[in-house]
Amino acid sequence: MNPESLFSLSEHLERLSKDGDPLEVLDATIDFEYFRDWLVEGLGYGDGSKGGRPPFDPVSMFKVLIVQTQHNLSDAKMEFMIRDRLSWMRFFGFDLGGAMPDENTIRHFRNRMTETGTLKRVMKAFDWQLHKKGYIAMSGQILDATLVPAPKQRNNDGEKDAIKAGKTAEEIWPDEPNKAAQKDTDARWTLKIGGKIRYRPDGTPLPQIALPVFGYKSHISIDRRFGFIRQATVTSASEADGRQLKHLIDKQNTAGDVWADSAYRSQKNEKWLSNNMMTSRIHRRKPAGKPMPQATARANAKKSSIRAPIEHVFAHQKNRYGLFIRTIGIARAEAKLILANLAYNFDRLIFHERRMATG
Repeated sequence: MNPESLFSLSEHLERLSKDGDPLEVLDATIDFEYFRDWLVEGLGYGDGSKGGRPPFDPVSMFKVLIVQTQHNLSDAKMEFMIRDRLSWMRFFGFDLGGAMPDENTIRHFRNRMTETGTLKRVMKAFDWQLHKKGYIAMSGQILDATLVPAPKQRNNDGEKDAIKAGKTAEEIWPDEPNKAAQKDTDARWTLKIGGKIRYRPDGTPLPQIALPVFGYKSHISIDRRFGFIRQATVTSASEADGRQLKHLIDKQNTAGDVWADSAYRSQKNEKWLSNNMMTSRIHRRKPAGKPMPQATARANAKKSSIRAPIEHVFAHQKNRYGLFIRTIGIARAEAKLILANLAYNFDRLIFHERRMATG
């Protein structure tokens, strides 16, 4: 490349910076080098003394996964976009014309992050980074879950029964390895009841529409004050929300108040919260066959106003990241959702830092 081309490239990147490159904002807000030791240790990277092609820089590859999640790209599309966008190359630290990760490298890195548990540890490491910045979880926590669809499976009754019995795809289709590789035996069907409530002329509500959804469920808890995702789990779509309560509670939160919808209310959960010195702010259910008491309805309405921010989290992830599970199996689905939670927390930190800078 001649000197004039280099100058033009530098000038082009400077213009991108002046226009407000969002990746530069992300890089300036998030201390990605903070994750290096966690990545190197978790992934088991050696010093290269045994030979072989050295891996790409783990911090660069972690950035690749975050940007891929933010733009809902497949591995093949991500490979193309890395080569196509100069601002992305700059953010990842790749040189124009130099070696760049292909789709197999991206997939292998993500799988390795999942298999070693490194992705979960990085999520925890960021929580510690938030603590250092002063974003300490306080004022209680809010719990909720959302359905995340996956490619629908077409199975006969015998295959469905085998899946419900806990058999693996290899056991169900032993003579069809290619078919087994495309079958997700972890995802489940469930009914999603929702939409705007409509009323009859006499004021009674119309039945809500129930839509079948196949996939997984993302369970999260956020701290009430700052809105960061502090705990998360992933289950099949058919899992009951209430069973995940104890796994979502952040015991480091400085307040013991817990907000959630009525799906989390049970005698078992209420007792567990009480035993752990926490105050339940969970919605109460309507009595069977009786109208909702006005006092309970008012209390639920007040709780709903506090719970509302967690719906914004799911809306952000679905509208901006186009949340959808393309992979097979719950382990990879969990990796996808952990990355989505990390990406959201990064966006949330940018929001808070900007507000502080202008406030």
